[in-house]
Parts: sequence; C-alpha cells; structure tokens
Amino acid sequence: MAAVVETLGLAASSEQRAALTLYLDLLERWNAVYNLTAVRDRSAMLRQHLADCLAIIPHLAPHLSRGRLLDVGSGGGLPGVVIAVMMPALEVTCVDAVAKKAAFVRHVAGVLAIGNLHAVHGRAETFRSERFDVVVSRAFATLAKFVEMTRECLAPDGVWLAMKGRVPGEELAQVPPDVEVFHVEQITVPGLDADRCLVWMRRRAAVGKPA
Repeated sequence: MAAVVETLGLAASSEQRAALTLYLDLLERWNAVYNLTAVRDRSAMLRQHLADCLAIIPHLAPHLSRGRLLDVGSGGGLPGVVIAVMMPALEVTCVDAVAKKAAFVRHVAGVLAIGNLHAVHGRAETFRSERFDVVVSRAFATLAKFVEMTRECLAPDGVWLAMKGRVPGEELAQVPPDVEVFHVEQITVPGLDADRCLVWMRRRAAVGKPA
C-alpha cells in the first residue's frame, strides 16, 4: 500500500495508510462470503481495485476540495471508500442496488471510523437526496446511461466523472446533446499494465437563453 501511495505522490498520513490496509483486509474477508468482487487474490485486489481508485485522487483533489460526492454502483465501495479516506473534507455517499454491498460499506465506515462515508441501498435512477457536486462511477454503465440515471443527483454546476478503461470513443459520441464532455484524461495505475482514463462531463450551458 505504501509503495502505491508514494508512486502516486499522495500526501497520506500513517492513519490513512492504515485505514486503506484495513479496508483491503475487510474486502478480502467479506469477499469470501458475499462475493463483492470477482477478484480473489489479495495482491490483485490491491492493483486492480485500490491502486486503480487511488490513481484518480491527484486528478479529483484539485477540482473538489470539499463538498458532496456520490459514488453510484459503488459495489464494495470502489472508489467511494478510497475517496472518503483520502479526502476527509468531502462527504461521500455510496449507493448500490445490492443490499449486501451497501451493508459492507456501512460496516467499513464503522470499523474504520470514517465519519464522512455513507452508504445507501437503492438504485441510482431512483435515489433522491440533496444534489451532489460530483457524481462518480467506475465500470458502471455507458456514459449516456450514467448521465440519464443520475441527472437528478447532480448539482446545477456539478460534474460527472466516469472511470473507464480505454477512451470510449463510441460512448463519447452518444452522450446526450445537453451534456458536454469537457475533459478526457488518461491515467497511470501503479503496477497495472492496462489502459485507464477519466471522462469529465457537465451540463452544457444554455445558448441564447433570454435574460
């Protein structure tokens, strides 16, 4: 864990590093019973899940230092748990349609004493709460479906952040016309030889709207 954090240049306290290690412990233990992820090997979990999520922190942090973030289709809390640990000034809510996965994230929040981490059992398209500054997803849906399912969750000046593998050219072409893809950036995940990118989207500003 320490090597991943250092490679990414993250300023992580000893408490944050310990929390991430304990989260990996819990993910490995609960996965044996509740099938939270298809990845079974601990070292693979570290590379494919935790390192993958840690790699977005340097890109997210400059955009949002505090506020509210929603992780939809969070599964076992990826990337929501990692973001909550690394960015304690953010209020992070993880929502998932599978009850046992939401229960796991609640358990993690309690064991790790992460006061800014919350979990909700429900479907993204029916989830209603206060609006969020960032709505993030990881391997959740196509860009168009992600946007349509979470429109009511996003604050008027908020942004969508989709974690993807290769740059999804076909999906980019199918984004709704009232949504703007304003940045696509490739990221490097330590120890993982695979394509990863972040797709940033926001509502397109109205043109010619009367004052």
